[in-house]
Amino acid sequence: MAAVDLSTHPGHLARRLQQAHYLLWNTMVSEEITSPQFAVLNALVAEPGLDQRTVGERVGLDRSTIAEVISRLGRRGLLDKVRDPQDGRRSLLRLTEDGTRTHRKLTVRTARMNQIFLAPLSAEEQTVFLDLIRRVSDAAEGLRNPAESLPAPR
Repeated sequence: MAAVDLSTHPGHLARRLQQAHYLLWNTMVSEEITSPQFAVLNALVAEPGLDQRTVGERVGLDRSTIAEVISRLGRRGLLDKVRDPQDGRRSLLRLTEDGTRTHRKLTVRTARMNQIFLAPLSAEEQTVFLDLIRRVSDAAEGLRNPAESLPAPR
C-alpha cells in the first residue's frame, strides 16, 4: 500500500494552517485571549446586545463552545449579561469598558499578525485565498449529513 499525498488533503492542510495561526496568535496577539474569544468580542463590538446563540452563529461556534467562551469572558470581566427586557429567559451580552479596551488592543495586534500570516501571498492572492477559505468554511458550517452534501457523480 502506497502512502497518501497529504498535500492534496484539505483537512491536513487546514490543520497545518491552524497550527501556524495558533503559534502566531500566541506570540503576536495574546496568550490570555484566544482567537475564538476575540471573535466573540469582535461580534459584540459590531452588534452590541446580541444573545449568546446569535453570537455563536455569527462567529461559527457550537452551543457548548460558545457557552464556555462567554463564561470565560464574563469571569475575566470583559462582558456582562443583562436580561432581555422583552424575554426574561434570554440574556443579552455587552462588552464592559475593559472588554472594549481589550478588543481595541487586540485588533491592532491581529492586523499585524494577519500581515505576517498572509505574507507569502501577493495582495491579489490574499484576496482569492480568503475568499476560497471563507466559501469552504461557510459551506462546512451547513453540513449536517456530509453524504447528502456531495454532488452527484458525473
